[in-house]
Amino acid sequence: MFAKAFRVKSNTAIKGSDRRKLRADVTAVFPTLGTDQVSELVPGKEELNIVKLYAHRGDAVTVYVSGGNPILFELEKNLYPTVYTLWSYPDLLPTFTTWPLVLEKLVGGADLMLPGLVVPPAGLPQVQKGDLCAIALVGNRAPVAIGVAAMSTAEMLTSGLKGRGFSVLHTYQDHLWRSGDKSSPPSIAPLALDPPDLSEEKGSVQADTTLQGDMRRLTLEGEEEEGEVQQRCGEKSLSEATEDPSVGTLNPDPTDSKTLQEQMDELLQRCFLCALKYRVKKADLPLLTSTLLGSHMFSCCPEGRQLDIKKSSYKKLSKFLQHMQQEQIIQVQELSKGVESIVAVDWKHPRKGSILEGSEVRTIVINYAKKNDLVDADNKNLVKLDPILCDCILEKGEQHTVMKLPWDSLLNRCLEKLQPAYQVTFPGQEPIVKKGKICPIDITLAQRASNKKVTVVRNLEAYGLDPCSVATILQQRCQASTTVTPAPGTKDILQVQIQGNQIHHLGRLLLEEYRLPRKHIQGLEKAPKPGKKK
Repeated sequence: MFAKAFRVKSNTAIKGSDRRKLRADVTAVFPTLGTDQVSELVPGKEELNIVKLYAHRGDAVTVYVSGGNPILFELEKNLYPTVYTLWSYPDLLPTFTTWPLVLEKLVGGADLMLPGLVVPPAGLPQVQKGDLCAIALVGNRAPVAIGVAAMSTAEMLTSGLKGRGFSVLHTYQDHLWRSGDKSSPPSIAPLALDPPDLSEEKGSVQADTTLQGDMRRLTLEGEEEEGEVQQRCGEKSLSEATEDPSVGTLNPDPTDSKTLQEQMDELLQRCFLCALKYRVKKADLPLLTSTLLGSHMFSCCPEGRQLDIKKSSYKKLSKFLQHMQQEQIIQVQELSKGVESIVAVDWKHPRKGSILEGSEVRTIVINYAKKNDLVDADNKNLVKLDPILCDCILEKGEQHTVMKLPWDSLLNRCLEKLQPAYQVTFPGQEPIVKKGKICPIDITLAQRASNKKVTVVRNLEAYGLDPCSVATILQQRCQASTTVTPAPGTKDILQVQIQGNQIHHLGRLLLEEYRLPRKHIQGLEKAPKPGKKK
C-alpha cells in the first residue's frame, strides 16, 4: 500500500475526545495490550497528530503520528499498527517468518507467497482468513511487515504451502516507514532461542550416520522403555528453498527409475514415519490428523523437496492414513463429526530409516552379528559375512572371495558406506540434524579497489546465526560500516562484510559469546597482530 509515495491531505493535532476514542479503539482491537501499554502507545499529554493522506492507488488513509513516528493507521475503519509500534510490542500479532531475501520483494509491493514461509519446529501460528498478522525475518522476532491472511492456517497446510498467503499492507522501508525517523528494526531474539551451544564437552556437534539396508530395522520405541520418541529430527523444511525456482516440484533424481507418483508416495511415508519417530509424543494423543500434517510432517520434509499429497497415489491425507492404519502403525477415529484424530500409535512397529550416531551403528552391527550367529566359533575376532552384510559392505570383486572380516574392518566398512550427517544443538530447542559435512565459518580478508581491507565472513547460517543480526552487533562494536550480501557462487547463503580487519572482534563474538568450537572457524589467524594498524 505504501510502496510508492503518498499525498498528504492534512496534518492536525489530535483533540482530547479523539485521543480518548483512539485509546478505546486500540483496547478493543488489541486486547492483549494492558492499560499501561495502551497509555504508552497513545500518550495522554505528548504531541499526537492525525495525518490524512491518499495512497498512490487512491485509498484514503488516516495515520496517527507520535514522537515523529507513525504508530497506527486506519483504512476502511480498520486500525493497524506500524512496524514502529510492533518493534515495541513484537507479540501484538501472530507472527510468521520468512527469509531476508524476501523482504526486498515485500517492500516493492509484492504479497507474501506461502512457499516463502519458514515453518518453525512448533508449527505455524493458528490464524483464520482475514486475520491481521506480522511478518518477521529468520533470526529476528522484530516484525518487518504486516498483512492480512489470505487463508486460515489449516487451509495453508492443506494447500501444501502454495499460493498467496498474506496481502501485505505495510513494510519496513516503505514510504510510511520513511515518514518516521527511519530507524532499523531492533534485534529481538526468537522465543526460547539462545546462541547455539556447540561446545565439544557437551558433544553438540556430532558426526551422525544413516544406516542403509535391512540391518537398519529399528523399532519406533528405540531405547525408551515407555515408547516415548526422541525428538532428534531436524532436516530443513520445504520453505527453506523459497528462492529455488524448482520448488513446487518433487525434484526427482534423474537416475531414479520410479515415477513421480511413486517418489511422492515414498516421500509421504518418510515424512509420516519421521514425524511419528522424532516429533510426536505419547502424551500428544489423540492428535488431529491436520496437526500431524501441518505441525510435524511438513517439518520433516528433506531439503529441496516439497510434500504434495495430491501428487501421490493417495490424493488425500485421510486415504493415506487409512493405509497406515491397515499396516497397523496407527489407529484413526472420528472423535467429533467430520474431524479425524490419531488415537493410538504402535511404537514397536518395525521400520527403517533412522539417523544414528557412530556408537549406535557399532551396537547394531555387533547385536546383528551375535543374533545371527555370525561370530566365528574358532576365532572370536572374526565375523562371518552373510548375504546382507555382503551386500552392505563388500565390493563386487569381493563377493566370492571375502567370507570373514575382523571386527574393526567390519565396523569401519559399515561406517564408510554410510552418508555422513551432523547435529547442531541450540539451548531449549530440538537438535537439528542435517545431511553432509558441516562447513566451517569462513573468515577472509579482501582488498578493495580503494586499497582498503574488509573482513568477510560466510556460513553463519549453518550454525543458526542470522547474518543480519551478526552484522548489526559488529557494526556497533567495531564502529565500522557493515553490509550483508549474497555470497558469490552460492544459493541462499549470505555473507557479512565489515570495513577493516575486524577478525579480533569477530573471533571474540563467535568463540566467547556464541561458544563455537575453534575447529569450526577458519581464518582467525588473520587477525591483526598487536601494535599493527588494521
